[in-house]
Amino acid sequence: MKTTPKHNERIATMTFASVYPHYITKVERKGRTKKELHQVIAWLTGFNEQDLQKLIDEKVSFKTFFEKATLNPNAPKITGVICGYRIEEIENPLTKQVRYLDKLVDELAKGKKMDKILREG
Repeated sequence: MKTTPKHNERIATMTFASVYPHYITKVERKGRTKKELHQVIAWLTGFNEQDLQKLIDEKVSFKTFFEKATLNPNAPKITGVICGYRIEEIENPLTKQVRYLDKLVDELAKGKKMDKILREG
């Protein structure tokens, strides 16, 4: 499934603050914690809790969110299907980064072990 320019633009302009509460709800509903969610986000982006809160308060777009991030060098190890898209086949770099985050949140919610989520070992 290929992303369209319209889809990529929608992803770029969506705010992280609008999606973040859904991430929390998803992981907590499955018995995981906000702290674990923050650990996963920090691993991918390099953002600590203060950085994250500032970006939420500023209502930054995903484009700005990932421009400010320092993407983990192991991020390309995140593969599989999320939201109907095979991550490794997504050509738009920003859309791929957003789907990396979605996939990590999904794995956390599904109860995967943290060392597997963070691509350790």
